[in-house]
Amino acid sequence: MYRKRFDGMNCSIARALDEVGEWWTLLIVRECTQGSTRFDEFQTQLGIARNVLTARLERLIELGILERYPLAERANTYGYRLTEKGDELYPVLVALMQWGDRWLAPRGKPPVALVDHASGQPVKPMAVHGKSGKALSFRDVRFAPGPGATSATRSVIEDRNRRVLGDDVKKR
Repeated sequence: MYRKRFDGMNCSIARALDEVGEWWTLLIVRECTQGSTRFDEFQTQLGIARNVLTARLERLIELGILERYPLAERANTYGYRLTEKGDELYPVLVALMQWGDRWLAPRGKPPVALVDHASGQPVKPMAVHGKSGKALSFRDVRFAPGPGATSATRSVIEDRNRRVLGDDVKKR
């Protein structure tokens, strides 16, 4: 099946989905955050076909999300671990988990609770915060052109701000 590519789109969300939008990708990253490092661990935990797992691991290495390293305890065997780029997907996983816990957990009972190891306190829900610390929804955020904005992007931004925030956006 043909899959549309978004790498030509001037949108960071679309480009990110090109790299991590396929569900096995984020599940492999999840497994890494849970301590899995070996091919057989990923396969057992995910129930994924060997050929699919091989392709996904190779792609994640190619993208710089995972790195392969030799396992000391097993000759000619490699493990997989997150790179810095892969580590930075952790908040994305937590946000998806918290959204799923709120909206999809059977009988409203999430299967896992995240707790700060040092304090023992529950992890706060992920949110977008303003400088004051207030949680913001998309209705509270104005888009502004970034350094990579094209004229088409600027038009999209103006249209989005007008439709979401109202006509007074240009007055700010």
